[in-house]
Amino acid sequence: MSSVRQVQITFDCADPERVARFWCEVLGYVLPPPPKGFDTWDDFDRTLSPERQGSAFACVDPTGEGPRLFFQRVPEGKAVKNRVHLDVRVGTGLVGEERLAALQAESARLVALGAVQERVLLADGFNESCITMQDVEGNEFCLD
Repeated sequence: MSSVRQVQITFDCADPERVARFWCEVLGYVLPPPPKGFDTWDDFDRTLSPERQGSAFACVDPTGEGPRLFFQRVPEGKAVKNRVHLDVRVGTGLVGEERLAALQAESARLVALGAVQERVLLADGFNESCITMQDVEGNEFCLD
C-alpha cells in the first residue's frame, strides 16, 4: 500500500481569486503558472464557459514544502463554524509577552488585508496565547 505524500486544502467560497490572493499574502504563497499555451490565468479563464469563469483559483508554497491551497466557488454562503481550520504558526517557540506581541503584530497585518480578529485567548498555564481570526469571507483560522 502506498502512502500519501501530498495534500491540498480546498476552500469553498464566493470569490475564489479574492480569497486565494488573501491567503497568498498571509502565507507568502504564490500563484502557480498558468496552463501551457496561456500567458496569464485571465487568458485561460476567458476560454471557459461563462458559468465557469472565475470559479476556481489556487496558490502554492514557493518552496514546494507546504500544501497547495485550492479555492472553488460554491453557490451557498458560509453558514456555520468551520469543522477544519488553519493554524498560522507565527508564535512558535515564543512564550509570554513576546509571543503575544508577535501574534498581535501579525493580527494587525492581516486585519489590514481584510481579515477580522475575533478574540485573543491569553495563556492559561496549559495553553499559550493565540488569536482567533476570520479571513476575507469569514473562514475561521488561528494565529498560533
